[in-house]
This record gives sequence, structure tokens and C-alpha cells, in this order.
Amino acid sequence: MNKMTKLPAAKLLMTIGLMLTATLAVAHPGHGEHVSNGFLSGLLHPLMGLDHLLAMGAIGFWSIRQNTTMKRGTPLFVVGGMIAGAGLAWAGVSLAGIETGIAMSVLLVGVLIATLAKLPTAVGGTLVALFMVAHGYAHGTEMTQGSSLLLYMAGFVVATLAITFVGRGLGTMMLKADNRITRALGGVVAVIGGVLAAG
Repeated sequence: MNKMTKLPAAKLLMTIGLMLTATLAVAHPGHGEHVSNGFLSGLLHPLMGLDHLLAMGAIGFWSIRQNTTMKRGTPLFVVGGMIAGAGLAWAGVSLAGIETGIAMSVLLVGVLIATLAKLPTAVGGTLVALFMVAHGYAHGTEMTQGSSLLLYMAGFVVATLAITFVGRGLGTMMLKADNRITRALGGVVAVIGGVLAAG
């Protein structure tokens, strides 16, 4: 491999590293004046956090290999959990360990993908909803002061569904690929979740 081949690869790796660093640095927007009130603030919050992106995308990815009811119901479980979590935050309910819970959701979904686990709808749906309660609680506590509650909620619901369906699309594409690739992707997500939990 000559120097000309190595250089673009090095630049690509550096770019990816910088993107991940930037994403982590603004993982929870909503505190700055640059985020407008209401819908836009709610829309950006899930999109700017690596933990949120991975969890929702990975859940969508994992859901494609589940039974028909679970596959169809996953978006509802995701949104239901998110709204329930945000509702708890807005009601003033104090929940400890939310950031750890969010990181653990990334880790556990990664494990589910890596093991190609198939769960009954009652178990899978409950698990997904519980994961999303932690994410929704974080969204609820970090709502910009003065924002419209309904517009903010609409924003994060739209973003959540978009991320979940992107994950589902990727999961559908991977059905035709070697299962080892899917297992590897799940392993990467699990490792990132572990790093987030440890940090």
C-alpha cells in the first residue's frame, strides 16, 4: 500500500473520530440559546446524542428479526416509553441513574443484536419501553425553559421515529447479509454502550 492510499484512509479515520467527539460534546442540547424553543429543540435532542442515536437505531435494527407483532409494535413501544419517561420528568418524579440507564440500554440492545435474540412480544415490548423511559426522562429534564411542552414532545417523537425507522431499514437490508456481520455490529454497539456506562 503506497502513501497516497494511506493518506485518505487516515483522513477518513480522523474525520470519523472528530464527528464522534463532536457528537458526544453536544449529546444533550437544549441548554444553549442557539436551540429554538419547542419543536426544533425536541427534534434536535435525540439527533445530537450518540447514546440516543445508537439505542433507538439499534432497537429498530433488532426489531426486524422479531415476530410480526413485536416487529410492528416496536415503534409504539419506543414512543410510548419515551413519552412516559418525559411525563415522569415533567411531573417532578426523581429517578436516579438515568445516564447509566441510557448507556445500559445501548449495551443491552447491542447484546440482543449480537446474539440474534428473539423475544416474545410481552418481554421484548416491555424491555424496549423500559429502555425508552430512561431516554424520555432525559429529554423531559432537558427541555429548554419556556418551550411549549406539546411542541417539544412532538419534536422528539418525530426524531425518535425517524431514527428507529432508519435502524429498521438497515436491519431489513442486513437480513440478506451474513449473520456474522450483524453479530459484529451488535458487538460494536454493546462495546460503545459499555464505554458510555463506564464513563
